[in-house]
Amino acid sequence: MAPPQENTKMIKRKLASGIRRRSLLAGVAALGAAGAVGAATGCSRVDVSGATGGGHLLEDLRKKGTVRMGIASEPPYASINSKGELTGEAPAVAKTIFRRLGIKNFEPVPVEFQALVPGLHSFQYDVIVAGMFINKARCAAVLFSDPDYESKDAFLVRKGNPDKIHSYADIAKGKYRMGSGIGYAEIDYAVGNGVKKDTIQTYGDQIAGMEALEAGRIDVFAGTALTMIEALKTGAHPKVEMTRPFTPEVDGKPQRDGGGYGFRLGETKLRDAFNAELQKMKKSGELLRIAEPYGFTKEFMTDLTAKELCKK
Repeated sequence: MAPPQENTKMIKRKLASGIRRRSLLAGVAALGAAGAVGAATGCSRVDVSGATGGGHLLEDLRKKGTVRMGIASEPPYASINSKGELTGEAPAVAKTIFRRLGIKNFEPVPVEFQALVPGLHSFQYDVIVAGMFINKARCAAVLFSDPDYESKDAFLVRKGNPDKIHSYADIAKGKYRMGSGIGYAEIDYAVGNGVKKDTIQTYGDQIAGMEALEAGRIDVFAGTALTMIEALKTGAHPKVEMTRPFTPEVDGKPQRDGGGYGFRLGETKLRDAFNAELQKMKKSGELLRIAEPYGFTKEFMTDLTAKELCKK
């Protein structure tokens, strides 16, 4: 049974309130789990401040020489490869910055994505290194660095893009059959541009979407460009190609998203020191050079700040 259709005004209100892929469902679950930690320990409120006066974690990490990184297996952002090695854009950038802060050793702590925030609160690790989207709901529980990348959307289409689909408006105008991932913000972007929600098919991942595209069940699959680039690397779907990455719009307003690194609230000294090094890397072009092997190009570099994204 198709889900009930939401009208365009409702979708636009949801977009304005900060719904984001890898943020709404996971963010709600994470905050709920954080509350559960408090209940389990007999406290009515979880203390995630880390310390007062800007925190002391930076000094502690320098003494120990090791930083624990919370990651979720989601290439190209972060993962553990077949050799058991920590890899991905986020760890590569974080390692460079922490070395410059005097911390030379790195301990990955793999968890499910929805467990990243609770794990940070319960001191399982010192920083979230997972390309996590920054938004208002998460900023209430996590102290974020500025984003090191800006997310772009893209479409998977049949080879040659025979329907000439380049925007959500094109999908609505042509009444094309669209697919996307479960809980993806792309569904809301599409509805905000006139696509009927009950016509959109949802799939578990990009691979399932490509299979549906090849089988003719859908005409286009919408998702984030970076995850699609990663999915296409297998070469298993030669009849499918990706359109050029773009920033989605609703009512002519760009819907910009970015991901960064998460610290416990109160650890401003560590976050600020991390940010200072990140800004240097952005200005010198070093950030792009580190990110390029993982599929990040110049168009994914960003001037967005955590302050801006925390308002979304």
